[in-house]
Amino acid sequence: MSEPPAAPDPGAGPASRGADVPLTTGALARRLGVSPTTLRSWDRRYGIGPAVRADGRHRRWTPRDVAVLEAMCRLTSSGVPPAEAARAARETAGSPTAIGVPEEPRESGESGESGESPDTRSAREIREPEARGPSTAARALPLGDVRQECRGLARAAVRLDAPAVERQLAAAVEQYGIAVAWQEVMVPTLHAVGRKWASSGDRYVEVEHLLSWHVSTILRRCTPPPGRQGDSPVAGPVVLACVPGEQHTLPIEALNAALCELGLPTRMFGAAVPAEALAAAVQRLGPSAVVLWAQARSTASLPLARYIAGTRWGVKGARRQPLVVLGGPGWSGPSARGLLRPATLKDALDIVSGAARGEAPAERG
Repeated sequence: MSEPPAAPDPGAGPASRGADVPLTTGALARRLGVSPTTLRSWDRRYGIGPAVRADGRHRRWTPRDVAVLEAMCRLTSSGVPPAEAARAARETAGSPTAIGVPEEPRESGESGESGESPDTRSAREIREPEARGPSTAARALPLGDVRQECRGLARAAVRLDAPAVERQLAAAVEQYGIAVAWQEVMVPTLHAVGRKWASSGDRYVEVEHLLSWHVSTILRRCTPPPGRQGDSPVAGPVVLACVPGEQHTLPIEALNAALCELGLPTRMFGAAVPAEALAAAVQRLGPSAVVLWAQARSTASLPLARYIAGTRWGVKGARRQPLVVLGGPGWSGPSARGLLRPATLKDALDIVSGAARGEAPAERG
């Protein structure tokens, strides 16, 4: 059922927050950045519906109702299960519990949802993942056994709530540091979105793009400019680059940010660096280490990696060469033996930071 036309601009700006004019569901959904279907589901499942209904049918949301829903959005975005978030939101906003409305979400087979077609149910799961408990959210995005922050981040991403995604990522980096935030919050959520995209056609493309953009944004924001990094080690900067044809830059962006967090100088060259340009940069910079990322076997070039590893510079008798580190699943296989292949960001960080400080690598992959 479509909502009736909203009153003239009822939720257009901050000044309307204290207004007594109730909002329609459509106007409130635009204000909160969620779908009208989600608001109706929250009303039905958790009892955080409007105090006023026009003509006994159409929902009208008062400022008190809006305060409850704003708290609900904040809590679900932080990873709190929806049923718990609804209880806390009512308590926080001082809203009485609706009489006769269940606190816990219904089972999927209960009356009221059993008549949905598979297409309707799939569309609803995309539009309102936050209206389900944590186990159901894991089905919407296959997260598995992960930190609570992953669930909040996934809900915000599926909702396309960019401000909430930004807040979640910034809080994770602040609490855990870049390396842990990347490995235990960002990567599991990115992988879950990627798996859902692969299994659902193109329905989650926009979610993957929004999440990737904000992960990249937060990593770059956490990277201090070159002038603010620590004293340059004698061994030279760390070069980070994707091999020719490789467009996946997020993992080396994370390593770059983590190295800069340690005060080590880096040179980030990004996606699909031509072989000639990479070789020239290595000759000019004399780096302590070169990290080459390849996501796919089709882009991994062992001849290029070995050529870079054999590059030498300096005066005769004191010539040096870089430590080459291979990153990404594209390098897997026995043919890459003899070159360092760290399994995690932490492993790469230990190897590369040691090379930048002039330490010999402890092991080879």
